[in-house]
Amino acid sequence: MGGKIHAQAMYGTTGLLHAPTAEMQKDKTILIGGSMIDQNIYRSGYWNSHKEYNPYTYNYYLNITFFPWLEVAYTCTLVKGVPGWPQQTLGKFVNQDRSFHFRLRAWKEGWWKLWTPQIVLGANDPGSHSDHGGGNITFDNADENTNHLTRFYLAATKHFIFQRWGTLGIHASVIQFDGLDFDNDHGFTLGANFRFNRQGDGFWTKALNGLNLMGEYYDGVVNVGGNYAVWKDRINLTASLYDGKYWSVGLYFRVCLK
Repeated sequence: MGGKIHAQAMYGTTGLLHAPTAEMQKDKTILIGGSMIDQNIYRSGYWNSHKEYNPYTYNYYLNITFFPWLEVAYTCTLVKGVPGWPQQTLGKFVNQDRSFHFRLRAWKEGWWKLWTPQIVLGANDPGSHSDHGGGNITFDNADENTNHLTRFYLAATKHFIFQRWGTLGIHASVIQFDGLDFDNDHGFTLGANFRFNRQGDGFWTKALNGLNLMGEYYDGVVNVGGNYAVWKDRINLTASLYDGKYWSVGLYFRVCLK
């Protein structure tokens, strides 16, 4: 499918810039990557309320699509010492927030009729250890845990192929945000991407075919950005502009073992 969208900066999962989609990688696909993320992008007050993070924090992730209908990711977001932590840790990356992410395809695009979209159920950071590390995994939204990125969503995606140009993807989702700082907050997202698939062997044609442009309405703001396959879709660069103000960039390596 020519409209494949790759890793989101904050979650390390398949999607648009921040909004989830119903896209799925091919089974046996592995993504290894990392991102530099503006602190203002996080809904969680932990990062965007501490000057120690100004302007960026970082993460790294491992993403595996075990089956064509199941994707799992493990993401670590770097954590600095802030007021209340030991003095020697202030302003230094001394810890990391670990989170798991799951995506399950409930309906494949075109299964019933050609116009039917693909549907995916997803969960980001649904469970957590205690904030001091160790202990039992908890799904409660209490101060003891580190569910900063928690959200649950239902996403739908439909593709439209334009001969000699590429593939347009239209995406919509309904999200329940349920992290530490935004209990039971619901949201609706709408987005699109266009991945070029021009015919020909010319330099500029090949260069254009590595470009995947994205735009979305997410969390009350409009975001734009894109993904570029630098080398055979193995090494990919991503960049996003959140609310017209905050830049984030990322790099990931993609390989399919099948």
